[in-house]
Amino acid sequence: MDFGSVDSWGTALYFWVIPVVLGDAIFPPIPSEMVVITGGALSADGRANVFLVLILAALASWLGDMVVFHLFRRRLSHVLDRWKWGRRVHSGIHAALAKAGRSSTYGTIIGARFIPGGRLATSAASGIANVSVRGFSLCAGLGAVLWACWLVGLGYFTGSATKLPFWASSLIGVAVGLVIGAVVGIIVTRRRGDRSPVVDEPDSLPDAG
Repeated sequence: MDFGSVDSWGTALYFWVIPVVLGDAIFPPIPSEMVVITGGALSADGRANVFLVLILAALASWLGDMVVFHLFRRRLSHVLDRWKWGRRVHSGIHAALAKAGRSSTYGTIIGARFIPGGRLATSAASGIANVSVRGFSLCAGLGAVLWACWLVGLGYFTGSATKLPFWASSLIGVAVGLVIGAVVGIIVTRRRGDRSPVVDEPDSLPDAG
C-alpha cells in the first residue's frame, strides 16, 4: 500500500477508524471526529466506501463506550493510576464528569456524545450508577449509529457540495461540527456542572479483584 498516494488514503482510513474512535472513548483529545468526517469526505470523492466507514465508526464508538462503562461499573478505574499516562487519562475523566454532570439517563447516553467530553462522562457515570448492561448497550449502540451517521454525513455532504479536495472538505466539516458541538455544549453545561462523583474512588472503593 502506497501511503504517499492520495488514492490509497481511503484504504488506509479503514485501519485508523477503529483504534482512533475507540481511543477517543477514554481520551477525548484524540481527534476521532476528524477521522470520521474525513472518511465521509473521502467517500464523496470516491476513495472510500461510505457504508464501511459508517459501520467501522459506529462499531468502534460502541466498543469504546462499553469499555469505559465496564471499567467504572466494576470499579476498576483505579487501574489507570498505575501508569503516568493512565493518571492523566483518569484526571481527564474526572474533568469530563465535573463539566458534563453525572446524568446517566438513557436519553443522555444517546445524546451526550454530541458535546465535547460528553461520551466519556456519560459512559463513566452510567457505570458508577449501575445502569443495566443491556440498557446501556442498546442506548450506546443507537447513539453510536447516530453519531457515525452525523459525522460521516457531514463529511460526505461537505465534499459533495463544495467539490473541493477531500482534505479541504474535511476541514470545513470539522469546523462546522465544532461550532455546532460547542453551541450544544454551552446549552447543556449551563444546566450541569455537578462535582465528579468519583473524586475519591481509588481510596474509597474496594479492589474488584
